[in-house]
Amino acid sequence: MWKPGTDFTTMRCLTHPPLRRLFGLSLQCVPGGLSESKSPIISPKWSSLRQSCGVRPGLVTATDALNYWQKVFETNGIPEARESSECIVSFVLGAKTFQSLNSKSLHTPLTAVQQEQIQQLSNKRLGRMPVQYVLGEWDFQDLTLKMKPPVFIPRPETEDLVSLIVEEESQKREKNSGLCLPVPVPHPVILEIGCGSGAIALSLLGKLLQSRVIAIDKEEAAVDLTRENAQRLQLQERIHILHHDVSYSSAKQLLVWGPIDFIVSNPPYVFHEDMASLDAEILCYEDLDALDGGDDGMRVIKTILALAPSLLKDSGSVFLEVDPRHPDMVENWLQAHPNLLLILRAIHKDFCGKGSLQVSQPSHTLR
Repeated sequence: MWKPGTDFTTMRCLTHPPLRRLFGLSLQCVPGGLSESKSPIISPKWSSLRQSCGVRPGLVTATDALNYWQKVFETNGIPEARESSECIVSFVLGAKTFQSLNSKSLHTPLTAVQQEQIQQLSNKRLGRMPVQYVLGEWDFQDLTLKMKPPVFIPRPETEDLVSLIVEEESQKREKNSGLCLPVPVPHPVILEIGCGSGAIALSLLGKLLQSRVIAIDKEEAAVDLTRENAQRLQLQERIHILHHDVSYSSAKQLLVWGPIDFIVSNPPYVFHEDMASLDAEILCYEDLDALDGGDDGMRVIKTILALAPSLLKDSGSVFLEVDPRHPDMVENWLQAHPNLLLILRAIHKDFCGKGSLQVSQPSHTLR
């Protein structure tokens, strides 16, 4: 029974059957994260840090703090303990990375305010909150984006999706410039389906300076965060953000700037049976609907492909991040739906072994 003071992440983990089976009786989600009932989380004190480092009260350096919190995270079974500690300490000191701190910054005693900030952020990480949410921001491509739970956190491998579209547009313009009588090439119109934090859409706006993007998401929190990030980066003039579920979208709603050059999406593509095996950080904090692709992981993928012909220009393409098992499945599905006039043009593997697909109309020839 829900009680006041019990947050949604707690209820989701306590009532979601696959998660209960995954965690077992010894594990439970508590407000703020995952804990082990038989092994309570250590409640570290800065006095312990000073004692462990053998320093006088108040003389705690960034290096001391890094080493101490790494040990606390390791003791409590927090994944990527070293990286988590580095991110938190460097963030408090105003640096992008711990490695970028100079010798003076590393060995100057932290102020009381800095120590308190590190303590508060580290306690959030102890609750298995992802570092991106702990810090409230994260870098993607060349952009620093605000992050807020439960909006999906962009992964590094998704940057490849941006690079593929930039390369495709560059090749298109290069081919045109090589013609005897070059024709004017309109600046690209891009549709992102499932914009989340706006990472893909805003990166494309930053790379393709004359492009325009329509970004849609079915979650209001994601739409609001994309809008906030667009304004912070001063890109709001070239992006049209819509609160829409693609399952119920019509072509007319999405053709605000005419036919689309590129449709891009990092859709929910996790097979439903694999959801329970995801990390606790994901299960307790991120929007699971942004991950769960249904029984075959293709629930949203099929919707996007079915909608694509009514949106794309003749030379347009769809770029999707998918599970490694999906390329063959997508190709078979397209062959079973010849009326869509779409074919699988290219498969790309990223550094994580995941894939990206390029789907386009038969008249579109890869260069």
